[in-house]
Amino acid sequence: MSEAPEVPLPPWRTTPKARGPRKPALSQEAIVTAALEIIDAEGMDALSMRRVAQRFETGAASLYAYVANKEELVELVVDRVNGEVHVPVADPERWREQLRETMFAIRDVYAAHRDLGRATIGSVPIGPNSLQSSERLLAILRAGGLSKRVCAFAADVLSMYTVMSGLELGGPEAGHGSTDAERGAYYARIQEYFLSLPASRFPTLASLGAELTSGDGDERFAFGIDVLLLGLIAYSERES
Repeated sequence: MSEAPEVPLPPWRTTPKARGPRKPALSQEAIVTAALEIIDAEGMDALSMRRVAQRFETGAASLYAYVANKEELVELVVDRVNGEVHVPVADPERWREQLRETMFAIRDVYAAHRDLGRATIGSVPIGPNSLQSSERLLAILRAGGLSKRVCAFAADVLSMYTVMSGLELGGPEAGHGSTDAERGAYYARIQEYFLSLPASRFPTLASLGAELTSGDGDERFAFGIDVLLLGLIAYSERES
């Protein structure tokens, strides 16, 4: 059966032009996603309103209907990432384990996003995801019987330790490498150098050469958590 002939347009009608691929739709969520993709691929220094706008084949001015400026965009990106952190509901019977789990989760999430941790320096994240994470983290600390003052101050200390540890692991300037093998080789060279130091001039460094470079990243991070936790407990007991 032959196909029916195509019906011609009347001569006074405009011939439709072939359309190319549609531009990605602009929205605040899409803009935040684009910004995070740029950071993950190239780091914080690569982020600009112009670079984000290029993803949508438009000018930077088009973004300002959705975000006020680059600073607000970075705040939204940080809040998006904080939403990736799983913070459990406080359990007084497991609060120490929950605190350790949460701190590892924060570190690992920020390590996965290159040097985004730089954006948290000197700022207080107040987006909905950030507030939810803070609420649950503080609830865990309170479940451990720590005083209100210790909980309030601890939130700052714990955040700095975890986020900056993530920055060290994920940042593009990390000189010790991005894989376990590269980091192992780096610390092996440092250990060899410490052990070669003249003991007459550097007796402590020379004697602790092996210990100074022992343990992997998780072991050292866990040590820091334990030191902070024991200190928080002791400080709170001293106040009571």
